[in-house]
Amino acid sequence: MAIWAIADLHLSFSVPNKKMDRFGAHWQDHPQKVESAWRQLVKEEDLVLIAGDISWALHLSDAVADLEWIGQLPGTKVLIKGNHDYWWGSLAKIEKILPPSCHLIQNCAFHWKEVAIAGARLWDAPELDFNDLIHFTGAKAKEVLTITDFSKESLKIYERELHRLEVSLKQMQTDASIKIAMTHYPPIGAKGEPSAASQLLEKYQINHCVFGHLHNVKKEANCFGVHRGVHYHLVAADYLENFSPIKIVD
Repeated sequence: MAIWAIADLHLSFSVPNKKMDRFGAHWQDHPQKVESAWRQLVKEEDLVLIAGDISWALHLSDAVADLEWIGQLPGTKVLIKGNHDYWWGSLAKIEKILPPSCHLIQNCAFHWKEVAIAGARLWDAPELDFNDLIHFTGAKAKEVLTITDFSKESLKIYERELHRLEVSLKQMQTDASIKIAMTHYPPIGAKGEPSAASQLLEKYQINHCVFGHLHNVKKEANCFGVHRGVHYHLVAADYLENFSPIKIVD
């Protein structure tokens, strides 16, 4: 039984005008690449963490096709919200149409065997800057890249997300053999620079943290890794080899 992770699926089965190939040829037919790799790697008894930016849908009704596509893939799936998941509103409404193999984290924790999983979307952190990691290739690419904006409103969102993260972390079983955090925005700097979010992960003795959000990351960049006891994994789909989920725990 293994634990896999991937983020930034950016599915658009109900909104075909939002196909990701406009961000580069490597995105061409990316759902087929994800599905092919997923079916080769993931077994039904495995767990897959999906760290946000799941669907381009604006409304829940348009996200149904994307969620059903995820639901029919092997494994138990755990999802958190990303900054582009505008369809994600009331949990009660989502859970009515959510496939049985999928589970949501929002102000809660999820427990699977001996593993505890918590998380929150987060936001741009005033302490962190990732521009040196990114190949900026024009205006279209920047639509899905981090846009740093430390306005008063952005700081308010970040502080709210930190609160949500801690609410979730507090609900993990303390005796879990493995503790995993899911965020959408990176909670730590590329070289391990700390943030308020990474300090929370250390406080609650997280073993692994998976996140996405960063696109067009330079493959040669030596980034993230293990810092102060937490193993940080960038799992944005286009950063992973051929859009394949990456194994976090064997």
